[in-house]
Amino acid sequence: MKVYTTDKIRNVVLLGHGGSGKTSLAEAFAYLSGITSRMGRVPDGNTLSDYSKEEQKRHFSINTSVIPIEWEGCKINVIDAPGYFDFVGEAEEAVSAAGAAIIVVNGKAGIEVGTQKAWELCEKYKLPRFVYVSNMDVDNASFRQVVEDMTNLYGKKMAPFNLPIREDEKFVGYVNVVSETGHRWQGKEVVDCEIPEYNKANLELCRDTLMEAVAETSEEMMERYFGGETFSEAEIRAALRTNVCECSIFPMTMGSNTLCQGVYTLLDDIVKYMPSPENRKIAGINMKTNEIYNADYDFSKAKSAYIWKTIVDPFIGKYSLIKVNSGVLKTDDLIYNVDKDIEEKIGKLYVLQGNKPMEVPELHAGDIGALAKLTGARTGDSLAAKTAPLKFGRFEVSTPYTAMRYRPKNKGDVDKISQALQKMTHEDLTLKVVNDAENRQTLLYGMGDQHLEVVVSRLLNEYKVDVELERPKVAYRETVKKQSDVEYKYKKQSGGHGQYGHVKMRFSPSEDLEKPYVFEQEVVGGAVPKNYFPAVEKGLQESVLRGPLAAYPVVGVKAVLYDGSYHAVDSSEQAFKMATIQAFKKGFMAAHPVLLEPIASLKVIVPDAFTGDVMGDLNKRRGRVLGMSPMAGGKQAIEAEIPQSSLHGYCTDLRSMTGGRGEYSYEFVRYEQAPSDVQEKEVAARAAKVAENSGEE
Repeated sequence: MKVYTTDKIRNVVLLGHGGSGKTSLAEAFAYLSGITSRMGRVPDGNTLSDYSKEEQKRHFSINTSVIPIEWEGCKINVIDAPGYFDFVGEAEEAVSAAGAAIIVVNGKAGIEVGTQKAWELCEKYKLPRFVYVSNMDVDNASFRQVVEDMTNLYGKKMAPFNLPIREDEKFVGYVNVVSETGHRWQGKEVVDCEIPEYNKANLELCRDTLMEAVAETSEEMMERYFGGETFSEAEIRAALRTNVCECSIFPMTMGSNTLCQGVYTLLDDIVKYMPSPENRKIAGINMKTNEIYNADYDFSKAKSAYIWKTIVDPFIGKYSLIKVNSGVLKTDDLIYNVDKDIEEKIGKLYVLQGNKPMEVPELHAGDIGALAKLTGARTGDSLAAKTAPLKFGRFEVSTPYTAMRYRPKNKGDVDKISQALQKMTHEDLTLKVVNDAENRQTLLYGMGDQHLEVVVSRLLNEYKVDVELERPKVAYRETVKKQSDVEYKYKKQSGGHGQYGHVKMRFSPSEDLEKPYVFEQEVVGGAVPKNYFPAVEKGLQESVLRGPLAAYPVVGVKAVLYDGSYHAVDSSEQAFKMATIQAFKKGFMAAHPVLLEPIASLKVIVPDAFTGDVMGDLNKRRGRVLGMSPMAGGKQAIEAEIPQSSLHGYCTDLRSMTGGRGEYSYEFVRYEQAPSDVQEKEVAARAAKVAENSGEE
């Protein structure tokens, strides 16, 4: 592939609801630009961007992929992002690297949740965007309806650039609103045609909207517009480009991906109207001077880049996908990783076409490429020259809240699983592995059940290790509510030397629930010598790790050693430790033991229409609604406190209740006494486990 300068580059991300036609649109782009000689199909698993085994098996995008295409002397980096919510992290990475977006809407299904989420993501990053309505060759596909719905949702900035021509319910051509001309498809050719009568009224409306937008670009244009002058096509196109770049107008167009109709026009419009990186801004901090540095994709400035995605594939190796923020990167350049404080030689520069790396001699500011095998490099790292270490802000990635416990099916695979998951977390920022030592479990956090299911499938197919997921154990705690006074005498005689330890102890609630226990001694007259006090405390330390009630960690217990006795020969530290452990069990169970459950502070954001359903569901889950506050876009933020055990499966339930429109986040706040039915269930489970283990023995 040729080297392209900054002004000839367009970085375009394809966003939209899952199944709206993003991957088939990327395939049509690749076919029209000559990369492929025949178009792949998602159901056949032979598309350029869905190259992984999981994507081919499931028939939808899981990973973001880049397909650079050459069109009209420009390079368009087409970034195909997944539309399903479980893979939102990939879409967030893609948007951070893009300079513009095409939101793909299925002409038959119309606006879906994914369409609105894509729009919100573009708003967050202030991305210029087109709305492309796909599947126009399908019966019941309605461009007019999508335009109407988008205008109702997002205002009059929606501007149709093309209108469909239909004959006998078939999509046969389009009217170009800018040039006011009609075009029909004849085989692969496009021929001019008359504008049908039914299009004329709509064309006039759309044309007026465009002319108003053009007039608003300057005072001179406004005067000419009110003076009744007509603008030339070149003036209109220049003004529209300004409008698109400033997000004051959002072009709408349509086509059929499978028939490649309307896609040629879309590619032309990308080159004509979408901004090149030189029209975008980016700033970092020079770590030497601590000053803000405006890189702004200027090829004449010091070289800098950031890693927006990492690919760690067992078959193609590790690639760091970069976007050049300033300067020009060349093969064999020395590059400094500002975050990791490592300087290394680049070696070869690549652009990735799906999973196919192609060597290039250099990458100019604003371009997207890939570096192989960078030591220690991670997504979000900044790369620069050591003399000008520029650090760029990291993009935000959604926090995963769906947790499952995983166990290896083969115990010998523990290390292999750990290494495989480490590679996968480098690749996927919304996947987290948490070692919960207290509850003896390892947790896998993802964006939803489907996300975790894909992870398990990848572990098996790519890394040849098998794991099973199960419901995680809740991190309950045990404490006491009353006082108890116990004694325990530990005596053992085993020929000659014996063991003797005798303690009298009081147990009561401690005010500090942060600490497992508070130990005090009130021994008088040397009934228990001082040198055995540490042994008593050691017994307490061991006892609080697994409480006598249901084997959960103990908190908030005050233990007072006030008396006991010892034997001059047989007493030992071990004997006093054992006496304390037994005294603790006895004293804890006599002091009205209770189970404490973790309580989370939950925030749910839902459209107004779903607040009743969500609040009703929270009540069923033992949640306490603390309040509601209205948000922009007709949404409500519901604040509640809820037992953490009730959050299992909440992601799936919330999505089904709200049609995928609800979002939630939570964090641990405190422990509270669990209801008696929860306590009884946990105690019974513990007893069953003890019985099962003793049966095995």
